Amino acid sequence: MDGMSGPHVIRGSVSLPEAELMWRFSRSSGPGGQHVNTSDSKVELGFDLARTEALPEVWKKRALERLAGRLVDGVVTVRSSEHRSQWRNREAAAVRLAALLAEATAPPPKPRKPTRIPRGINERRLREKKQRSETKRGRSAQNWN
Repeated sequence: MDGMSGPHVIRGSVSLPEAELMWRFSRSSGPGGQHVNTSDSKVELGFDLARTEALPEVWKKRALERLAGRLVDGVVTVRSSEHRSQWRNREAAAVRLAALLAEATAPPPKPRKPTRIPRGINERRLREKKQRSETKRGRSAQNWN
């Protein structure tokens, strides 16, 4: 085994121990029948990003920086209430959290290297530019009286 206890939620390369996930259930607004008034189908899933040991230090630092605006005391929260069943909302919330963390821990993009413009193309552009300016200069009224 990999040394961590308990089941994990895995999406892509982000693996979270089930024990560190904080689930909250409440009544959902929106459509549903008589059943919806009594069932807690809205799901909130919290994950303590600041205190977790499940992510490599580099990833953790990166995620804390990128998600700074979404964190409350180092905890990131996702909500899901679009499905009528709690189970489907749990699935949706888990997927959302994993996607969020996968995006936040992704390495920064490589810097863009400018491509060189071949000399021939540049020369042609300058030639056409000169020609155009000649054409326009020829249009100006010079001693036409």
